[in-house]
Amino acid sequence: MLTAAPPSASVTRRALLSGAAGVAGLAAAGLPPIRLVHAQDQGPVSVFDTLIDKAARLAGEAYQPPPVTVPKTLMDLDYDDFRKIRFRRDQALWRGEVPFELQMLHLGGYLRSPVSVFSTENGAITPLTYRPGLFDFSDSRIDPAGFGDIGFSGVRVHYPLNRHDVMDDLVVFQGASYFRALCAGSVYGLSARGIAVNTAHHDGEEFPAFTELYVERPDPLARSIVLHALLDGPSVTGAYRFEITPGATTRTTVQARLFARQPVPQLGMGVLTSMFDFAPIDRAGVDDFRPRVHDSQGLSIQTATGEWLWRPLTNPDRLAVNTFSLQGPKGFGLMQRMRAFPEYQDLEARYHLRPSAWVTPRGDWGAGEVVLVEIPTPDETNDNIVAFWKPAQPFEPGQPLSLDYDIDWTLDDPDHALAWCHTTLAGRFGVVGVPVSESERRLGRKWVIDFVGGPLCNLRDAGVVEVVASVGGGRIEPPVHTLNDLSGGVRVYLDSVAEGDGPMNLRCHLARGGTPVSETWTVQWRADTAA
Repeated sequence: MLTAAPPSASVTRRALLSGAAGVAGLAAAGLPPIRLVHAQDQGPVSVFDTLIDKAARLAGEAYQPPPVTVPKTLMDLDYDDFRKIRFRRDQALWRGEVPFELQMLHLGGYLRSPVSVFSTENGAITPLTYRPGLFDFSDSRIDPAGFGDIGFSGVRVHYPLNRHDVMDDLVVFQGASYFRALCAGSVYGLSARGIAVNTAHHDGEEFPAFTELYVERPDPLARSIVLHALLDGPSVTGAYRFEITPGATTRTTVQARLFARQPVPQLGMGVLTSMFDFAPIDRAGVDDFRPRVHDSQGLSIQTATGEWLWRPLTNPDRLAVNTFSLQGPKGFGLMQRMRAFPEYQDLEARYHLRPSAWVTPRGDWGAGEVVLVEIPTPDETNDNIVAFWKPAQPFEPGQPLSLDYDIDWTLDDPDHALAWCHTTLAGRFGVVGVPVSESERRLGRKWVIDFVGGPLCNLRDAGVVEVVASVGGGRIEPPVHTLNDLSGGVRVYLDSVAEGDGPMNLRCHLARGGTPVSETWTVQWRADTAA
């Protein structure tokens, strides 16, 4: 699922080195693997360093869109038919030799430009070439005869994530700069991206692509696997190093080195892409047996000052962009907090097992914004949520950018000492049976927020904490709060009235003696979108 229909996973078959033949040419010629060496023949150099040099060089050249080489029979496949082309598991690279296996992914549908894939070991690079025998076409009604070396659309790594005798999906790199990973006990949900260029910007969004993927052969006792990628697009080039460590929390450690071909008005890093269709906070016009449908429930942010923000997601009726200005963020993520099946009632999608993804910067990222983009979607088939870090410093040619960070794919939230927002509910303003004015009926909204955990554990008197609430673009009634003996926390009732049809921004947290004891709940609401 994508935020929009992006260009295919654009690829150029440029050589890794500056020689005329290049690695892809070696593959076609059936030549042995090459070895990266310094010009002075001082020994092996890293793939990452070489890709950084290549990305810097490409940034000084005009962008060359890759040719589309996929046969028409593959281009015409719909989503369901495309999925019927399966990699033969007995053809997986390193099968039975190391803890990880590598599978290649087929081209087809909107994935129309091949990605060059290589395996690396001790500086030696081996091109991985396409052949129909790697795939099972028996359910697809596709005849691969005559395809030739059409290439791959991406790669998938397998690992015994849940049982020692079963090789589970671990991480997939496929389509533009998209990738997604699993932790133990989870199913695929939200995705990450290497970069976002002009998302929700009036200049129009670009989808730079990982055009070359290099996967390091792990050691027999390895706990992690390393993959490198070359990024190329009209406005930006880059080199990436990914180290994926599987477990109850699967960590993807990312090193990114970026170069601008031309000024980029809005650059997004640490990009997370997800889906939110509806939940109790947002069920206007929904006729569905399921209580909620989403891959992610909300955006969580940890600031450098120690404040934790929680922004429940919505499915707006128009494009919505919220920004959170920060200096040196500690982390942010799109989180799936509801973990009980009855909250979703979906036996097929199993939304209660969709992982959260938490981005932790390595080093000081300086000033910038966490940007949340919410795009209207009619159903759950489209990713309509994007969250990313936008550096305050403009990204322009001649000013390379380096950012390192971790993405934790997990079924848990990050640990913090504060109570957290478990549930957000919304409904009509006021109290049943008490008349309200016409403006309060049209512009008012009641919010019900459940805070649990942390300092609220074993709380016996709700009066020892106070509600701190504020609003922009409206007014709020004095909040009411009470113990919630079912959640083991505190429930807050907050009635608000907007000043007009424009957005109203609310904030609320619990405090004790003036000190916050909960994260800060925040939401934006427009009166003209009310049910």
